[in-house]
Amino acid sequence: MSGANIGESEINEPNRWRLETPGHSGWKRTARPGDPDKYLMISADCHCNEPSNLWVDRIDRKFRDRLPRIEVDENGVKWAISEGWARSRLLDNRLEGEDHLRSKAGADPEQRLKDQIRDGVDAEIIFPNKGLTMWATPDADFAHAQCRIYNDWAWETFARYNDRMSPLAAIATADLPGSIKEIERVAKLGFRGLTLPCKPIFGAHDARHPNYNLPIFDPLWEVIQAANLPITFHVSTGRDPRAARKDGGAVINYVSHSLVPTIEPVANLCGSGVLERYPGIKFAAIESGIGWVAWALGAMDEAYHKHHMWALPRLKMLPSEYFRANGYASFQEDPVGLDLAVKYNLTNNFLWANDYPHHEGSWPHSAEAIEREMGGLPEEARAKILGLNAAKLFKFDIDALTKSHRARVAATRAN
Repeated sequence: MSGANIGESEINEPNRWRLETPGHSGWKRTARPGDPDKYLMISADCHCNEPSNLWVDRIDRKFRDRLPRIEVDENGVKWAISEGWARSRLLDNRLEGEDHLRSKAGADPEQRLKDQIRDGVDAEIIFPNKGLTMWATPDADFAHAQCRIYNDWAWETFARYNDRMSPLAAIATADLPGSIKEIERVAKLGFRGLTLPCKPIFGAHDARHPNYNLPIFDPLWEVIQAANLPITFHVSTGRDPRAARKDGGAVINYVSHSLVPTIEPVANLCGSGVLERYPGIKFAAIESGIGWVAWALGAMDEAYHKHHMWALPRLKMLPSEYFRANGYASFQEDPVGLDLAVKYNLTNNFLWANDYPHHEGSWPHSAEAIEREMGGLPEEARAKILGLNAAKLFKFDIDALTKSHRARVAATRAN
């Protein structure tokens, strides 16, 4: 079935819903790439497309056989093997149209610029793609080795574009001296921020494992605060997100084992006194959506009040107040969360993202997605969520990005 062309591909039938929009009637500004007064749009969650041989070529030989890989069994079935995850069967799905385009995008910086401009995005924060498995091991040395390789490659690839395309440095946290050393190194290089796993030690819950709420991590927070770098916790980085099998597994894993565990580091920071001791720490839960935030803040405050006999230490503010002062959460499309943004005073804490080039994201139809979901927001809230909050958190130059967009629009119209 034919469809409208979008650059190199075609809007195939399963993706036509992405074009649905009520429009932007009554909006003072729009999210349309051709609007010279377009909202500043900073995608707080995008992904690179690392070379498939990146870690194999660069890692110490002693770790090479432990890297994630694909194995084919005696029946010809392909399995994804990663040290910290249960093996997962790979299905030979043939991607078509935009789905094929998304699976191949994100590798070349110059093409990324074109892809994001086409979607109205002025700047982006970049997370690993294949590298999201770097933390999937309880072996601190192995995790550190993978993160250092990724950080070196990310800086080599994107440093000259850092005004618009900014990778975050990946930090392994199972060995604090190594973590601190790497944070100091990447801060000197010029990274805008850090991304930490949702749990310091990868794996299932184990009360013997230290977590971010404990004072043992104070040296980590001290060096992060001194470096003035925001931290992020990306979904699926603390434990195996593929816990459910067979019927309904894709839905169960996405909701229960990928999105939900991202609440844990938020509660760790807001309910423990960490942010009281280190008020300069700014953090964000990434790709976990925002509909849960209002509920979670209420639940943390409820626990603090009603479980007061166990809720220690005593805090100067409620856990929810620490989140509103220091925390953020990113989403792609989340109408429930957006409906709650103004009511629960969270418009300063939400970060929009197009999740380029992932299928969960809105690229390359972000304007339509924004129009479907943000029509009920006040102008000021829309502007904050689409870009101003991210610019503040990650320290982007708003004036430079705005001027660059207007110059592109003017040049396009002149031609």
